[in-house]
Amino acid sequence: MEIDSGELLAILVIDDQPLFRAGLRHALSAADPTLQIVGEAANGRDGLQLVEELAPAVVLLNAEVEGLDGLEAIRELKRRVSNISVVVMTTRDDEEKLFYAIKYGAAAYILKSIEIPELCRVIRRVAVGEYLINDSVLAKPVLASKVLKSFRDLAEEVDHDAEPLYIPLSSREVQVLDFIAKGNSNKEIARAMNISDQTVKNHITSIMRKLAVNDRTQAVVYALRQGWIKG
Repeated sequence: MEIDSGELLAILVIDDQPLFRAGLRHALSAADPTLQIVGEAANGRDGLQLVEELAPAVVLLNAEVEGLDGLEAIRELKRRVSNISVVVMTTRDDEEKLFYAIKYGAAAYILKSIEIPELCRVIRRVAVGEYLINDSVLAKPVLASKVLKSFRDLAEEVDHDAEPLYIPLSSREVQVLDFIAKGNSNKEIARAMNISDQTVKNHITSIMRKLAVNDRTQAVVYALRQGWIKG
């Protein structure tokens, strides 16, 4: 999806530090006046209320903020405003927080030390549906392997009462992704599905194009998070 740098974007900040919120408001306004902070909350309860009142496009959420029952609040934020994108902000890189940010559907996971121009780019990209959190995972090969295994182990925790998700993939493409999640090579997938190696490659190319991802691992992380495959 194309990023429209001229489009006004409403942003909600949930952070317990007034000085940080004020600095962020000033810095974003100076860097890109179209990125508008329409609301601020010092705790999770107020943040959830403001999300319903203001329906922002993006929420910048402090991972350590009080009153949100941990990062599970991401799921509640997205339930209140279905098309919202949540960017988790943290003072230090924490693999456990990153894992739960992925599990509950965050679009990005960033350090508070991020440069403002890069933060503007992150906000713009998540606002059009990109999941930059995959980049955080893929930068850590050991964590990427752990995340995939953990998602398979947690498959039974899927909320079966939730509304079914739209899957932009064909049944064959989902089957290919399922094999990839289990660690199968292209040749092994071809043999198991009784198709040619080239057909497997064509399916993978189609999957990456539809999901707007760059490689097999990103596609699997995305599909696991959406509940399309269980591993």
